[in-house]
Amino acid sequence: MIKKFVRKRSIHLCVVNTGGCNGCDVEIVSCLAPRYDIEQYGIYVHNNPREADILVISGPTTLPWIDRVKELYEKVPEPKIVVAVGACALSGGIFKEGHVLGGIEKIIPVDVKIPGCPPRPSEIIEGILKSVHLLAEKEKRLKK
Repeated sequence: MIKKFVRKRSIHLCVVNTGGCNGCDVEIVSCLAPRYDIEQYGIYVHNNPREADILVISGPTTLPWIDRVKELYEKVPEPKIVVAVGACALSGGIFKEGHVLGGIEKIIPVDVKIPGCPPRPSEIIEGILKSVHLLAEKEKRLKK
């Protein structure tokens, strides 16, 4: 099912770091490198949420990002999937004692959770491929 879905169209990610140490971002960027090459699956990274199918959140949600994350989520067209990458995005991680709200799930719904500090690129790709499956299911439901 995923293979057919990806062959019909490309999947676009919008990666957003809401604070933190950027450890997860380094691992996300390494997914684009030749060793992992996420683009071989027809998955591309963009900065524009209006072009995105999947919103990838990394880092703890700092207080200034609360309203901005809601705005970004609203800009992603339906059907949309949210992927939380790393311990910080899931719970606040090591930053939960500072000016941090905690996990992104307190603000927007999360469809796929990728734990780790930071998670390996292979785990990130596995989570994103799982989200592609969810996206295909949501799109099928919208067409009915």
